[in-house]
This record gives sequence, structure tokens and C-alpha cells, in this order.
Amino acid sequence: MERSLMMTEDGSHTMFMNGMDEPYHSTRGALRESMHVFIKEGLQRTEQTTLRILEVGFGTGLNALLTLNESISRNLEIYYHAVEKYPLTESEYALLNYEKLIDSCPQGVLLRMHNSPWGEPFNMTDHFTLFKENSDFRSMNLPSHFNLIYFDAFSPGKQPELWAEDIFDTISKVSDPGAILVTYSSKGIVRRTLTACGFNVHKVAGPPGKREMIRAVKR
Repeated sequence: MERSLMMTEDGSHTMFMNGMDEPYHSTRGALRESMHVFIKEGLQRTEQTTLRILEVGFGTGLNALLTLNESISRNLEIYYHAVEKYPLTESEYALLNYEKLIDSCPQGVLLRMHNSPWGEPFNMTDHFTLFKENSDFRSMNLPSHFNLIYFDAFSPGKQPELWAEDIFDTISKVSDPGAILVTYSSKGIVRRTLTACGFNVHKVAGPPGKREMIRAVKR
């Protein structure tokens, strides 16, 4: 997997997947996009103080980092299950500048996340447990009772197999009623597939550079 570091418009880094010709985040701002899609429209929409979060696409670790920071400020108890088939290497994630840009972010946390073991729970704080799974989402067995899903795969045009009905059906089966799924995509085929898999789907305002995104709620 050939990747290169890329600066986005808000000054935050992303990685660019050279062979796929696609960045991990919006070029309009990696940090702005993650804050809007996954924190504002996802985590901050939940009423629970104890959460089980599933992330499809751990990537740079930005979503997990923002979630941990939010858990500290809001005193949330979080179990965070992240699935990633192609983890970043140490030489890649050591370059990322997120901690310099996030207010009150504990320094060194992102490196600890990336250096934490795969396949076993790791206590980042007393209230945030990270479980990273190095696996292909299409062939794994997930635990259940998730109440928040960050769906952050590459775009449907680049990675259509991860936006298929069997994937969303799997997610639906391991999600509790009322669980929220958020993703940056707003494509009609994605909305229809989520609806068929047991979600009530809403189009909401997207991050800078994108008019709309999806927030779906498990029926």
C-alpha cells in the first residue's frame, strides 16, 4: 500500500493512497471533516454516557483521537472497536500533526493508539478502551451491542465492496436499536441500502466542501 503524507486546507495532515488516487480525508480539512461528521453529527448526538463504538477504517487514528478527547471533556465511558485492513507504518503515523491542532489534547496519545497491540483491549485511559482489529471487514466476526458506528471506508466509487448490502446488514445485526451510524457519503445507493438493512436514514449538512452527509438510526 503506497501512501504519502498530504496537508489539507485546515493545516491538518492526511494520507494519500497513491494506487487508489484518493486521500484518507477531505482535502478541505481532515480535522474539520472528522469533527463535523463523526463528533458533531455522531458522538455529540448520543445521549448515553457509556458507549460502544465501531469504526470501519481506523486509518490515521484521527477519529479515535477526537473521540478520546471528547470522552475526557464529557466524562464518557467508551469501548472503541476499530477495524483496519492496512494499518499505517510507524514512519507514517509519526508524522501526523493532529495533537498540535486539537485543544486540550493529551500529547503522545496518538502514538500510543498506533503503538497499542492489535487484537486485544488496551486501556488508553480509565474510561477509554481501544480494541484494534487488523482484518478484512468482509470476513470477520464482530461482537455486538454497538450504539455508535463511524463508517469511514474509502468512497463507494473506490471501494464499492465495503458499501454493499451484506456489509451494512452485518453492521445492523451488531447494532442496538437506536444506534447511530454516520458517514461522509450521501449517495442515494448508500441511503437505500442502509434503509433496506434496518436504518432510518437522514441527510444532514456535510462538512466544508460537501453539501450533505448521512446520519442513520437503527430501527
